[in-house]
Amino acid sequence: MKLITSARLFVAGLALLAVVLALLVIPANEYIFLPDQAHPVAPLVTVQGGHDPKHGAVYFVDVVLQNATLLDKLTGGALHNGADLYPKQAVDPPGVTSQLRQKLDQQDMHLSQQIAAAVGLRAAGKKVVMRPVGVRVTYVWQGMPAFGKLQPGDVIVAVDGKPAPTGNDLRVDIRAHRIGDVVSLTVRRDKQTLVEKMKTAGAGKGKNRIAVVGIATEQALDIHLPLRVRINAGNVGGPSAGVAFALEVMEEIGRDVVHGHKVAATGEIFADGSIGPIGGIKQKTIGAREAHVDAFLVPAGDNAKEARKYAHGLRIIPVDTFPQALRALATLGGNG
Repeated sequence: MKLITSARLFVAGLALLAVVLALLVIPANEYIFLPDQAHPVAPLVTVQGGHDPKHGAVYFVDVVLQNATLLDKLTGGALHNGADLYPKQAVDPPGVTSQLRQKLDQQDMHLSQQIAAAVGLRAAGKKVVMRPVGVRVTYVWQGMPAFGKLQPGDVIVAVDGKPAPTGNDLRVDIRAHRIGDVVSLTVRRDKQTLVEKMKTAGAGKGKNRIAVVGIATEQALDIHLPLRVRINAGNVGGPSAGVAFALEVMEEIGRDVVHGHKVAATGEIFADGSIGPIGGIKQKTIGAREAHVDAFLVPAGDNAKEARKYAHGLRIIPVDTFPQALRALATLGGNG
């Protein structure tokens, strides 16, 4: 009898182990967002003729994104500090694979680096040239004419053969069509130049109804800097480190912007110096807190409101523009 009982317990134990292993290995259709401790920016940035700051430091924050397991889903991510679960379709838009999203994140990071360098040098009084060269597609709505023809990352350079270097040019040229007309968009995709034709759809009501193709866009720029700036962020993707990079560029050319403090910063930075919201602010706030920085610059609005929930004593500084960020840091005082 004891032998039978032991055998049954052994089999039950194996079955339980198999279940646990399955929960740990089998992926759920979700991503898990995890905090990552903030990192110093100085080792990543090299400016011609510049040098790393001797006092204080700028930090950037990121989010560790992983495929969630069934165990993560069952526990709501509770086994990880500061974790959040998101459906994959909320992170990978319709028509965008995880591989394409990673590629787009790298493109966003590269563009963010260029703009950050330009904004930082311009704020330091250097002459910077930024010229619009087209309109980059950031999202394509499912069921709209552009879906399946355009993809995020495409740069639209002409409408019906007419150059369209700015977002306003693109909007005006598309809306000049009647709803249902065929519009021809010249697109740069990687090293290819394509011409995609599609019928316009209608958006709006009554007299305000206009022709659209169903895309969201941002300005593509040709940027010329007076100094060589190299930023190597490795495999980190996305645009959210823009503010941190711009601050570090100023530090390395001798502008003391952090005044001896350890300052973490997050936010997408635009060519006009405005700062836009980012994702993963909960995890980024935890990462900044764990790095024991003195202050954390975050985009004003919902990002700042969410960051304060997880600050636990960390000073949160909400900002809308890069000049505002510089003024806020000046009020921290010197010596850290």
